[in-house]
Amino acid sequence: MIKLEVKEVLNIALLSGEILLTSGSETYRVEDTIDRICSAYGIECESFVTPTGIIISGWALNGPNESMSLVKRIRNRTINLHNIELINTFSRELQESTISYDEALSKLKGVKNAPYFSFIKRLFAAGLTSFAYTVLFKGSFVDGLFAGSISMLIYSILEKMKTFNFSPYFGNFLCSLIAGLMSISAGHLINSLHVDSIIIGSIMILVPGLAITNGIRDALHGDILSSQARVVEALIIVTSIGVGVGISLLLMKYWM
Repeated sequence: MIKLEVKEVLNIALLSGEILLTSGSETYRVEDTIDRICSAYGIECESFVTPTGIIISGWALNGPNESMSLVKRIRNRTINLHNIELINTFSRELQESTISYDEALSKLKGVKNAPYFSFIKRLFAAGLTSFAYTVLFKGSFVDGLFAGSISMLIYSILEKMKTFNFSPYFGNFLCSLIAGLMSISAGHLINSLHVDSIIIGSIMILVPGLAITNGIRDALHGDILSSQARVVEALIIVTSIGVGVGISLLLMKYWM
C-alpha cells in the first residue's frame, strides 16, 4: 500500500466529496466515499457533510501522531450522475489498490474539469422531456410540441440567468410565469390545445425531483439536518414554480 501524508489523503477525500456534492449526490454517499478513501490509505477520519459544506478531520493510525482538519464551502450544485458514478468507482478502486497523490489528483481533476453535455444536447433533452410528460398527462402530439418548445425557451432563459448569478428561486418563478403565459396564449389561439397538459409538461424541467428524492434518502440514512435542508430547498422551488404559474393564470384571466 502506498503511504501518503494525512494532508494529502484528506485533500483527495475532500476533492472527491466536493465533486459528489456539486454533482447532486446524497449526503450519506459523500460521507461514505470520504471514509472509503481515508481507510484505503490507513487514515482514520470523521466527516460532517451538509448540502452547503464539507468538514473532514483525519489522523494517522500508525506512525507519527499527525492530524488535520479541512473545510470546504459548497456554493453551486447541479445534476451530473456520470460524475457520481466515476467518483464511486474511483473510491472503490482505491480500496483494492492505492495510487500516488499526484495520480489521484490528476484523475479527480480530470473528472471535475471534464466537459459537460453541450448546450444543444441539453436543450434537446429538455424539449423531449417536456414532450413526453405532456403526452403522459393525456396531452396530444401537438400539445407535446408546444410544451417542448416552451421548455426549450425557458431552459435557455435559465442558462442565461446563471451567467448573471440570479437567484435560482427567482429563475424558477420567472420561467414558470413565462411558461404559464405562453401556454394559455397558445390555448386561446388554438382552441383544440389542452392548456393544462401543456403547462404541466413545460414546467417539468423545473421540478426538483432529485432534491426531494435525496432529501428522503438522507432521512432514511439518519442525516436529518441534510434531509431537512434539501426538503426545504425543494419546497421553496416548488412554491416559486406554483406562484409563477398561479400569477400567469390570474393575469390571463383578467386580460382575456
